[in-house]
Amino acid sequence: MRSLTVAIGLLTLKTASLLVLANGYAQQSLPVRVDRGLEVRSLAGQVSRFQKTVSQPARVGDFLRAIGDGLITSKGAKAILFVDTGIGVVDVAENTNLVVQELSFAPDNGRITKLFVSQGQARLRVRPFTHRGSKLEIRTPVGLSGVRGTDFGIAVQPNGKTGLAVTQGQVSSEALGKAVAVNGGFQNFILPNEPPSPPVPLRNDTRLVYSFQRIIQGGIRKVQLNGQVDPVNAVQVNGVPQVTDREGRFKTQLEIFPPPLFQVLVQTPLGKEQRHDLVFR
Repeated sequence: MRSLTVAIGLLTLKTASLLVLANGYAQQSLPVRVDRGLEVRSLAGQVSRFQKTVSQPARVGDFLRAIGDGLITSKGAKAILFVDTGIGVVDVAENTNLVVQELSFAPDNGRITKLFVSQGQARLRVRPFTHRGSKLEIRTPVGLSGVRGTDFGIAVQPNGKTGLAVTQGQVSSEALGKAVAVNGGFQNFILPNEPPSPPVPLRNDTRLVYSFQRIIQGGIRKVQLNGQVDPVNAVQVNGVPQVTDREGRFKTQLEIFPPPLFQVLVQTPLGKEQRHDLVFR
C-alpha cells in the first residue's frame, strides 16, 4: 500500500511539473498584446479631442483608441501624440484635423496604424518596424502616404491637395492607383483627381513671391494679393487656409479701405513656418 501511495505521489508531482512546463511554454509562445492607441503627450493652445459626435478640450494623457477618435487644433495651437509605446511620434500643427481610421494587429503581431488628415499639417517620426506586417498610413482626401520607419511630413490644403516631404527613409505616395516612392531628401505633392507628382529635391523653403493688383468687383474697390510659394507648402492669409495650384500660386482679395494688411503664413510639410506681414499702400 505504501509503495502504491509513493507511486501515486510521484505521478502527481510529475504531472504537476509537466503542467507548469506546458503553461510556461504556452506563455512564451503566445504574443502579449497591449491596447493600441495614440497618447496626447503635449498640448499648446486650444485643442479639441472628439469621439464620434462628442467633442471636449483635449488634455495631456488622453488616448485616441477607437475608429473615429481624433484631434482638432485651432489657430496657433499644436499637439504631440505618441503612437503606442513610442513606435512613432506625431507633431500636429495649428488648424489641423486628425482622425484615427484603424488601430489593429497583423497576423505576425505587427501593428497597423491608419490615420486621416483632412486639413492642416502633421509631421511623423517613425522608428523601423520589427514585424513585416506592421504598417503606418496617413490618408488625406486625395491619397495616402505609407511608411515603414522614417521621418516625414504632410501639408493638406482645403481642397485636399497634399504636399509631402521626407527627410529619412522612404514613403510611398499613392493616388488613383499609382504609387511613387519618395526617398529621404525629396518631396512631392498630389492634386485632386491626379496621380502623385514626380519627386524633386527637398527644399523646406518658406519664401513668398507676391504682387498686389487693384480691382473693382461689384462696384467695390479691392486689392488682390497674388502670391506664389513652393508647391508642397500650405498657406494661410489672415488665418484662412488657401488653395495653391501645381506651381504654388494663389490669390485672395480684401477691400482697399482701410489699407489692408495681409498676414501670410507659409508652412512646409515638415512644420517649418514663416509669417509675412504685407501692407498695401
